[in-house]
Amino acid sequence: MDLLSVLSVAIRGALGPEAAIYALAAIGLNIHFGYTGLLNFGQVGFMLVGAYGTAISVLSFGFPLWAGVLVGMACAVVLALILGVPTLRLRGDYLAIATIAAAEVLRYVYRSSFAEPVTGGVFGLVQFAGGFYDLNPFTGPLELGPLRFGERALWLMTVAWTATFLAAGLVWLLVHSPWGRVLRAVREDEEAARSLGKNVFAYKMQALVLGGVLGALAGALLAINSQAITPDAFIPIITFYLWTIMILGGASRVLGPILGSVVFWFLLTFLDAFLRSAMAAGWIPGSLLVPSDIGAVRFAAVGLGLMLLMMFRPAGLIGNRKELRLDVR
Repeated sequence: MDLLSVLSVAIRGALGPEAAIYALAAIGLNIHFGYTGLLNFGQVGFMLVGAYGTAISVLSFGFPLWAGVLVGMACAVVLALILGVPTLRLRGDYLAIATIAAAEVLRYVYRSSFAEPVTGGVFGLVQFAGGFYDLNPFTGPLELGPLRFGERALWLMTVAWTATFLAAGLVWLLVHSPWGRVLRAVREDEEAARSLGKNVFAYKMQALVLGGVLGALAGALLAINSQAITPDAFIPIITFYLWTIMILGGASRVLGPILGSVVFWFLLTFLDAFLRSAMAAGWIPGSLLVPSDIGAVRFAAVGLGLMLLMMFRPAGLIGNRKELRLDVR
C-alpha cells in the first residue's frame, strides 16, 4: 500500500475547496450556536436556497453569476425570517425542530414535479457557473511534491478560502463589538439580558439571518464547484457534518470552524483513501468489505467521531468548556 499517496489525497482533501466551503457554512452555524445558543439543525436548508437561488437566477432569469449569488443570500434572509418569527420567542428546541423540518420540506419541494420547470426536479440544474471559470487567472496546475491541484480547483480554492477568512474576520469584529457581547449575554442567560433592556428576539433574529447568509454563500460556492446541483445533494447529514466540524474545532471560537473543517476533511479523505488502498492491497478481504460499503463506513465514522467528541472533548480542539454552558430556553 502506498501510504504517501494516501496522505497526499488526505492533504488535498483538507486544503481543497470542499473544506473551505464547509468551513464557511460552519462559521454561520457557529454564529447560531456558538455565540447565540440557537439550535439550528437545518443549516443545509440555507445552503440549498443559496445554491438554487444562484443557479435559477442565472439559468432562468439571465442574471450574471455575482447577482445570482446575491439572490441566493437574499433567499436565506427570507428563510431566516420565516423560521425565526414564529420560533425565536419560544424555547430553543422549537427552533431545532423547525429548522430540520424546513430543510427537508425545501428539499422535497425543489425535487417535486411541479417545480421541475424551474428547479429541474430530481435531475437538478447544470452548467450555470461558466462565467466564474472564465475569470480563472490560473493557466496550469499547481504541483507541490506529491500534491497536485488543477487550475479549476485552484481558482475555486482561492475564492472559497478568501471568502472563509473574510467571514472569520467579520465574525471576529462582530463578537468583539457591543453587539457580540450582547449575543454572548443572550446565549448565557436570556432573562438577564432582557432585564437589562436588550431586545433578545431582535438579537436572535439578527444572528439567525447572518449565519444563514453565510450558509447560503457556502451553498452557492458548493454549486459553483460542481456546476451541477440536485436537491438530494442537500441531505440532513450535511448539517451534522457541520456540527461535527464546529464542535471539533471549538464552538464560539473564530478559527474553530476553519480548524475543524481542515481536520475533518483530512480524516474523512484519509479514511476513504486508506480503505480503498488496503482493499486493493488485499489487506481487507472482499468478504469483509467491498468498495460500495466505504461510503457507509465514512458515515458511521462521522457519527462515532461526534459521539466521542461529545463524551471526551466537548469543547473541541481550541474551545473552552465553559462556552458550552448555554441557556437555550
